[in-house]
Amino acid sequence: MMTVLRALVGIAGLLGLLVAARMWMAPEEAAAQLGVAASGPLGLATIRADMGGFFAAGGTFAMAAVIKGRSSLLLPSVVLIGFALTGRLVAVAMNGFAPEMAPPMAIEAVLLVLFVVGWKWLPR
Repeated sequence: MMTVLRALVGIAGLLGLLVAARMWMAPEEAAAQLGVAASGPLGLATIRADMGGFFAAGGTFAMAAVIKGRSSLLLPSVVLIGFALTGRLVAVAMNGFAPEMAPPMAIEAVLLVLFVVGWKWLPR
């Protein structure tokens, strides 16, 4: 069971790092898939810094938790994903729900559960 949990956390971390790399290398295309458009150099820099940084941080801490075998390293990933999901819920409350919002919210909910379970169950 622990091996499966570590593998899932590791896969999630690796995917986060891959998304970050895509944000850094092709920010316009990656952001457009998420409904965001860059307006000039500042927009591109913001996508790379803020969005790429978000995915890189979450992925790095998830990978570190798996590699070092320390669940405490998952806490930053829990916080990042928790705040992201909170932001989406605020958006729904303030602007209403659109069907295209469901997949990212579902992914964030699953990641949040995975990271919380890993944080609680993996070795400290």
